[in-house]
Amino acid sequence: MDLSGKVALVTGGASGIGAAAVDRLVAAGAQVVVVDLDGAGAAAVAGRSGGFALQADVTDPAAMPAAVAAAEERFGRLDVVLLNAGITGRQTGVENLDVAGYRQIVGVNLDHVVFGLTAAVPALRRAGGGNIVATSSLAGLVPLPGDALYAATKHAVVGYVRSAAETLVADGIRVNAVCPGYADTPLIAEVREQFGDFPMLSADDVAAAVEQILDRGEPGECWFVQPGREPAPYGFRGVPSPRGAGRPPEVGLHGSGSGTGG
Repeated sequence: MDLSGKVALVTGGASGIGAAAVDRLVAAGAQVVVVDLDGAGAAAVAGRSGGFALQADVTDPAAMPAAVAAAEERFGRLDVVLLNAGITGRQTGVENLDVAGYRQIVGVNLDHVVFGLTAAVPALRRAGGGNIVATSSLAGLVPLPGDALYAATKHAVVGYVRSAAETLVADGIRVNAVCPGYADTPLIAEVREQFGDFPMLSADDVAAAVEQILDRGEPGECWFVQPGREPAPYGFRGVPSPRGAGRPPEVGLHGSGSGTGG
């Protein structure tokens, strides 16, 4: 992968998968903007790579537009965006719901992806196209009974990526998701001992998959990453169509249809 002359922005870049991805993007020749709530950690990662760090709360609707603007101001363009910041739910999400915790995980895991993509699109258009990769999870493809809130946000990211991808193909903007299984990162530090000898990914395993996606992914693909397996696009099963139906109309629920509903 050659990113010489390109500029990348990575959220959650202070540690774990984000930091590993920054290292790979820099090795490929990119200049990188590292965004994280941990400003000192972001500065440390950016400092070792000659990049630029921004301390930001990605749940703030103004944070991602500001980060994109800073990237363009500092480096003159933006070509690659990795929307990687994420947290776990730390509750089942089934009973005794902690509403504040629910709002926080939705804000970090889902809102920031939406805010980040919509903020990045104009900049990528100005650059003549580019790539957006959102970090989902294997829990965005299969159930995770112990953390239903986490699974809900990661399923939402998958749905958003697959839906947004088609609308941006004509602009030369490719949107994908990376869906790793359990990875040994600070995200699971508090419960790491519970995994015992269960096979786990390293942060760099996931970053390597991101590199493959950037190099040869197709629009809307969501790549699974599992220990001992080669990363690859997940094969979604088709939904049965109405009998005798042609292609469904390309309108959203916001469109003016003739049906009634509620």
